[in-house]
Amino acid sequence: MESAEIRRRWLRFFEERGHTVVPSASLIADDPTLLLVPAGMVPFKPYFLGEVKPPFARATSVQKCVRTPDIEEVGKTTRHGTFFQMCGNFSFGDYFKEGAAQFAWELLTTPQDKGGYGLDAERLWITVYEDDDEAERIWRDVVGVPAERIQRLGKDENYWDMGVPGPCGPCSEISYDRGPEFGPEGGPAVNDERYVELWNLVFMQYERGPGEGKDYPIVGDLPSQNIDTGLGFERLAMVLQGVRNMYEIDTSRMVLDKATELTGVRYGDAEQTDVSLRVVADHIRTAIMLIGDGVTPGNEGRGYVLRRIMRRAIRNMRILGASGPTVAELTDTVIKAMSPQYPELETDRKRIETVALAEEAAFLKTLRSGTNILEAAVSDTQAAGSDVLPGEKAFLLHDTWGFPIDLTLEMAAEQGLSVDEAGFRRLMQEQRERAKADAKAKKQGHADLSAYRQIADASGTTDFTGYQHTFNEASVVGLLVDGVSSPAAHEGDEVEVVLDRTPFYAEGGGQLADTGRIRLESGAVVEVRDVQQPVTGVHVHKGVVQVGEVTVGSGAYAEIDADRRRSIARAHSATHLTHQALRDALGPTAAQAGSENSPGRFRFDFGSPAAVPGTVLTDVEQKINEVLARELDVSAEYMGIDEAKKQGALAEFGEKYGERVRVVTIGDFSKELCGGTHVHNTAQLGLVKLLGESSIGSGVRRVEALVGVDAYKFLAREHTVVSQLTDLLKGRPEELPERISSMVTRLKDAEKEIERFRAEKVLQAAAGIAEGAADVRGVALAAAQVPDGTAADDLRTLVLDVRQRITGGRPAVVALFAVTNGRPLTVIATNDAARERGLKAGDLVRGAAKALGGGGGGKPDVAQGGGQNPDAVGEAIATVERLVAESGPA
Repeated sequence: MESAEIRRRWLRFFEERGHTVVPSASLIADDPTLLLVPAGMVPFKPYFLGEVKPPFARATSVQKCVRTPDIEEVGKTTRHGTFFQMCGNFSFGDYFKEGAAQFAWELLTTPQDKGGYGLDAERLWITVYEDDDEAERIWRDVVGVPAERIQRLGKDENYWDMGVPGPCGPCSEISYDRGPEFGPEGGPAVNDERYVELWNLVFMQYERGPGEGKDYPIVGDLPSQNIDTGLGFERLAMVLQGVRNMYEIDTSRMVLDKATELTGVRYGDAEQTDVSLRVVADHIRTAIMLIGDGVTPGNEGRGYVLRRIMRRAIRNMRILGASGPTVAELTDTVIKAMSPQYPELETDRKRIETVALAEEAAFLKTLRSGTNILEAAVSDTQAAGSDVLPGEKAFLLHDTWGFPIDLTLEMAAEQGLSVDEAGFRRLMQEQRERAKADAKAKKQGHADLSAYRQIADASGTTDFTGYQHTFNEASVVGLLVDGVSSPAAHEGDEVEVVLDRTPFYAEGGGQLADTGRIRLESGAVVEVRDVQQPVTGVHVHKGVVQVGEVTVGSGAYAEIDADRRRSIARAHSATHLTHQALRDALGPTAAQAGSENSPGRFRFDFGSPAAVPGTVLTDVEQKINEVLARELDVSAEYMGIDEAKKQGALAEFGEKYGERVRVVTIGDFSKELCGGTHVHNTAQLGLVKLLGESSIGSGVRRVEALVGVDAYKFLAREHTVVSQLTDLLKGRPEELPERISSMVTRLKDAEKEIERFRAEKVLQAAAGIAEGAADVRGVALAAAQVPDGTAADDLRTLVLDVRQRITGGRPAVVALFAVTNGRPLTVIATNDAARERGLKAGDLVRGAAKALGGGGGGKPDVAQGGGQNPDAVGEAIATVERLVAESGPA
């Protein structure tokens, strides 16, 4: 059974049984505690936590998920993968244990010709929580599973919670016996490789208190009993398609086979190459799904997750023997494999390919430049007299440049160095612990939301009036001081105020929050500095009590800074115009990847594989300002998400939208999903000035711009600068570029001429130094100190020139010294005859540099070093003479 059919059967089965089909949410988690969606229930978490009332009693989904904690194990086991799909059915106060068990058993065991998956009931095993007598009874007496195939397991295996105070409960798992070839018998309690878990049924019925791990108290029953189940899509496909592991199911095998085609390596020939092929199949699929949902490669957050996954895949392709780019063909294969389930991959193919290919090109370049960086690190290590590359250097290469540690180990060994792997692993572990600590801190933030949820439960959500008004009367329905609910706050307190209605816009959709004042009927005044929505629909006004006492229940008058709002609205409308103008100029790949709208200025991030030419940016700016002159009306209306898409409304990648959305339309030019505030007519913007564009990550560019008065002030300053330059250069403004270019060219030519004279002066000494070479036990030794201030590059050039002047086939060593900026340095070179005699430049430099109070190293033919003591140059020269004399017979 193909993967697409497995998905169709799941959704059809539960839809026929009264479940609302919920499309998979984006992999970009709508949750501050998560970078990416790691489980099928994540989109439903607000319902389970009681933050939002569920719009349905029953629901089902097939959710895209990404997990990376065990990324190093990918390819080595049958169960570890970074991208997977979780099939789920959910009940919110409707059916409970018996209903969930019956649904699961029916779908798994119903014959395929009748719409089920057709699994052999005799091969299905059940586990229940050790104290859950009710679940065991249902499986045995209602479903009909023999008692010998029902096992009880402890809290670690069969009890679920979110890791924080909140819902929890026992769970029950369904496992499939793959047969004796996969291990000994005895059920899932004995062997989870043979008895592979397919489906986990979570029975949410209790509320847990605080505690670490599984050590926490049960504080009571939940108001309603809920069901959260998850079936591993890839595991079921593995069973139904009769393959040994999840990498060999149809959607992954297509990618694996393409990798074998590109590298010439056969799957199944060797375990080491099989692991690499499985890594490629898993990681490329994950990368394309992430890019499809709007993630772009970067050095932090989810962007770093994507970058790491892609680079591991590319690195493994090179290990398998691929010498050139391969991502284009692998991406094409993934899209063909996954688009039957996710058609948007095909629709968005061009953008996905652009991002993926740009990241591959960047990493291949990194591999080349990383080689130079590593060689510099090796040189520094040798110059310090060490034969161990520090762990800090290896970590820097890995963390900053994306240089794989295995490549660092290999290349360092070629230079005769080992790597401080223990130090590298320690730094990696510290980084992981910091990440875990951050994640834990964010996760604990759920407890802090309880105060906001209590306000929402008691008073409802905030009525936002800001689309029509800049002020309104209101009542204080919630007050927090230092994050804790309080009945009152006094002058000087930092507070969070919740009103029943407000004109203040809460930060979101790239638009900064409003600022202003809340005046209470008692005379108290709160200066509002920020507004956020920690819980959906609840506007929290953060600020300071300037005068008087604030109390819950007081009447209030809320007023925003209207001038600042108008300035932000101009920036937001300009952002929409810029988005459309860029798409018109560059095509649909210039999709929005982020923005920030602040007073008088904005930045706009968009997809592009390369820099936008200046001429294109000029055309975009002109088009935007032409739209302003057309005086187009700006309107907003609410409609269904499907209708908005039909009308061609643009949406930002990664944003989560409900069934009804707000669509902002600017004349016949632009249409976007947007919850922000805007001008009423484009003429209100006045002027838009694009300052330029730059790269902020692989395949992502950023435009920054000014709007209205801020744009005018910028142009006025530019005009002043141009006027000053025309006075200085005695020319018209249009002549300035040519005149300045001519001046810069003449300056560069003069610098080159000076450099040529300096180099000639240095090299004039070469003949004299070569003629003065002493015979030291049959070796021509040219050792001398050159004028102070000679640069290291010039010294190296001089040494090599002297070496080639010593002819006659005899062994030759050239050792020259200079003092620059108070520090001595040396470059030493040997010819072939000298190296045959055992004289190596690296050994000689280390001896000389030691005398100078420093270190050095390099290759046998030429090496460089330095030190701290400029007075020791004579001693260093004597050291070289001694080492040469000790090298062999006269």
